[in-house]
Amino acid sequence: MTFRDPIFLLLLLTVPVILAGHFLRRSRGHVRFSSVRVLRQIRQPASVKARRFIPVFAAAAVALFSLALARPQKGIEYTSITTEGIDIELVVDVSGSMLALDFEIDGERRDRLYVAKEVLKDFVQGRIGDRIGLVVFAGLPYTQCPLTLDYDVLVSLLDRAQIGMVQDGTAIGSAIGTGVMRLKDSQATSRVIILLTDGINNKGKVSPDTAANLAKELGIKVYAVGVGSRGLVPYPWRKDVFGNIIYRNRELPVDDEGLTRVAETTGGKYWRATDSEALREIYAEIDKLEKTEAKIDKYAEYDEMFSYFAVPGLVLLVLGALLENTRFARIP
Repeated sequence: MTFRDPIFLLLLLTVPVILAGHFLRRSRGHVRFSSVRVLRQIRQPASVKARRFIPVFAAAAVALFSLALARPQKGIEYTSITTEGIDIELVVDVSGSMLALDFEIDGERRDRLYVAKEVLKDFVQGRIGDRIGLVVFAGLPYTQCPLTLDYDVLVSLLDRAQIGMVQDGTAIGSAIGTGVMRLKDSQATSRVIILLTDGINNKGKVSPDTAANLAKELGIKVYAVGVGSRGLVPYPWRKDVFGNIIYRNRELPVDDEGLTRVAETTGGKYWRATDSEALREIYAEIDKLEKTEAKIDKYAEYDEMFSYFAVPGLVLLVLGALLENTRFARIP
């Protein structure tokens, strides 16, 4: 319940004033006796005792009128979203090389997969009205989440994506092919695959070029993002006797040329992200390139609840006046 004119709720402050004034008047009007024994001998009629509560009727009526004047309303707000609709398939590399520790977030070194997931979460939560799915891959592709509008579920499943959940390797072609299969029956006006990888295709039965041509035939656009610093990067090698991870520098090349070809074949684009900020900027650019034209209309239906408070208040006011002038009337 909400109040349209809450300023009138300030009138509730007069209720304790009314009650306090009444009881103060009563205390000043008492006859004082030298002994309480006299009081015990006097039996007050029930009407006299009940008369004390007449001001409570007035105070309650004022409280109810205050609530009524504040215009209490109860209703439901509706949100209508009209959108052209874009279906997006996120294809994310979870191969062992994504453990390379060459990215940072807030000054702390993080592996590539951790940073990629954080950026993807922001990307997903920034969309409106688009169905988004998730395919993870290493040596094999795996559908982690089908196309959905439930972004909370999608983010939860993205969080669970871990290195080692599928056999190691980098099957880029098969991963793109899986994304294509998830989008091929979509009726959306725009269908997009956003591929994120840090390696070179070395697994799978489908080459990246073959998968790209299939996507092109079906009108599916591929945006490709290569992640990782160039040159030597710290990579987990083994653990020491205390369980601490020892890192060694390794070169983990990314197939920039092949990924560029894949993206351009489908009418998409390729980017290379060598740090966390660059990765965020890339997904911000993709977000602008594939922005849903959405019209959001909000409207509400409210029921006025004025009478629920005004009528009982009027009844109490009239009842109090009648009792005070009839049954509980004072005789001069």
